[in-house]
Amino acid sequence: MDNTRQDAGQESDTDLLTAAAYFPSPDDLDHWAEVMTRAQRMMIDHLAATAEQAGKAAERLPALDPSTWLQNPVTQLWAEQNAKMWEQGLAFWSSLATAQPLFAPQAASQEGIAAPPRDKRFADPDWTQNPVFAMIRQTYGMMTDQLLQSTQRVEGLDEAARARLEFAARNIADALSPTNLALTNPEVIRRAVETRGESLLKGLSHMLGDLARGQLSHVDPDAFEVGVNIATTPGKVVHETDLYQLIHYQPVTDEVLAAPLIIFPPWINRFYILDLNPAKSFVKWALEQGVSVFMVSWKSADETMADVVWDDYVAAQVDAIDTVRDLLDVPAVHCIGYCVAGTTLAATLAMLAAKDEADKVQSATFFTAQVDFEKAGELKLFVDDAYLALLQQLSAQGYLDGRYMAATFNSLRARDLIWNYVVNNYLLGNDYPSFDLLYWNGDVTNLPARWHQQYLTDLYRDNRMVSPGSLSVCGTPIDLRQIRTPAYIQAGKEDHIAPLASVWRLMDNLSGPRHFLLAGSGHIAGVVNPPAANKYQYWTGDNEAATLDEFLASAKETKGSWWPHWIEWLRGQSDTMVPVKGARIPGKGKKKAIEDAPGRYVKQR
Repeated sequence: MDNTRQDAGQESDTDLLTAAAYFPSPDDLDHWAEVMTRAQRMMIDHLAATAEQAGKAAERLPALDPSTWLQNPVTQLWAEQNAKMWEQGLAFWSSLATAQPLFAPQAASQEGIAAPPRDKRFADPDWTQNPVFAMIRQTYGMMTDQLLQSTQRVEGLDEAARARLEFAARNIADALSPTNLALTNPEVIRRAVETRGESLLKGLSHMLGDLARGQLSHVDPDAFEVGVNIATTPGKVVHETDLYQLIHYQPVTDEVLAAPLIIFPPWINRFYILDLNPAKSFVKWALEQGVSVFMVSWKSADETMADVVWDDYVAAQVDAIDTVRDLLDVPAVHCIGYCVAGTTLAATLAMLAAKDEADKVQSATFFTAQVDFEKAGELKLFVDDAYLALLQQLSAQGYLDGRYMAATFNSLRARDLIWNYVVNNYLLGNDYPSFDLLYWNGDVTNLPARWHQQYLTDLYRDNRMVSPGSLSVCGTPIDLRQIRTPAYIQAGKEDHIAPLASVWRLMDNLSGPRHFLLAGSGHIAGVVNPPAANKYQYWTGDNEAATLDEFLASAKETKGSWWPHWIEWLRGQSDTMVPVKGARIPGKGKKKAIEDAPGRYVKQR
């Protein structure tokens, strides 16, 4: 009897100690009251600043400026509900000082609570060990299963409509996760108690800051400065137009390949994804391999670019090619086109072929680029008539604010790119990480309105690029089958923006020598994978394969970066070397230096 009584007492003490993690001490009530007062003051200051901003923007269309989304009645209601949630949450934890231990793990040892499926959102042990949270998690699982299964049972939908419904259902399911709410997330509750509410205040500060910016932050916005600790490879801007600047990087070898390399990055992002830091920089690595490297830095759109169309970007690529050929007195250049700039490079090559000028480009490398958009993935969900009409409204000032595009891309992986940061930044109040890749991801660019509508309509919706003669660029009908330039085509195994099956279609539409390489990881990490990191892998296979399945069946895996494989392919096109002198040194040829790299266009918001 004594032993039984002692064991029961020990279990009771353990339960109380564990439950204490969810309940503030009565001694902290004064501090919690102070926390609530500070939170209310923060919200009042935020609303005052928002009202002041609204006054300054009175002559603009508020709905078109993400920083004024709070002035929209729907989003204002959402913001008010979030503010109330924080007030109620703070009041809830304060009241727990005198409450009964609802979350006490008195039944934590009971059997029969199933472990959740592999889902990092529910990694905290209390999602299985605490009966209350286990019940919440299981209820959520059953609800989401029913929601997702119901989309399969809806009749009368075509393939596109069903895909949109399934996408919406997945996003709703992710949004409703109990991990996204402070009162149903055990880790958030414990953190609030441990920090005496300070974590909630920090999270509230993060949320209000993001609402003011109109953009979800993934990193500390002040952690990096372009040209200081990111995009630092030395070089000079040697040419500029109203649409782009051309950077010539400083060689680091005594000799370089005779044919220089021009990199065309996508203009929906900043070019320095290929020059994040010395350890990750594709630019720096290419220089070390003895390549003369030029980079195009596109201008972020503003009102003056309202009439910019696809022809202008094709003309810019041709201008860059001719500028470098003339500067270095070479007959041809190597080109890299990344994502949308790769799609445009294909159009440029087709136009040059039609004009008997294909010999200006010695080789073309495509990073995760598409020309046939039949299998373009979830982005095709955003090209129906309703969405295109919405984009036209949002672009009334002549350009689409880049924050809208960032929100679209984030929604494709909402669990990882939205709700993960809501939990970490807002609910847990964690410090922002200093991660250069995430900083780049949030450094958005604006898009010319006419080009954006044209691109989504002609390519994503109507898939006209692979129909010979259907599209004309700069007045020349294009036919991709006329492209005989040697091509290196890189795809990402897990790419959700330019899916593998879609990138493969380049192999079907080009007529010259083609080399296909499949890289591990996705749209960014699959490209930015320096050899020194010793990460991921790549696959090479039969370049004469008739289908992707045949290529995959023949593919051989190699560990590590694919960059060395690419440079060997590039040298195989021509290995002639020339000394670094005269125009090979930035600013020393007929094109004088305008300013130091990375230039001013990349810094314009």
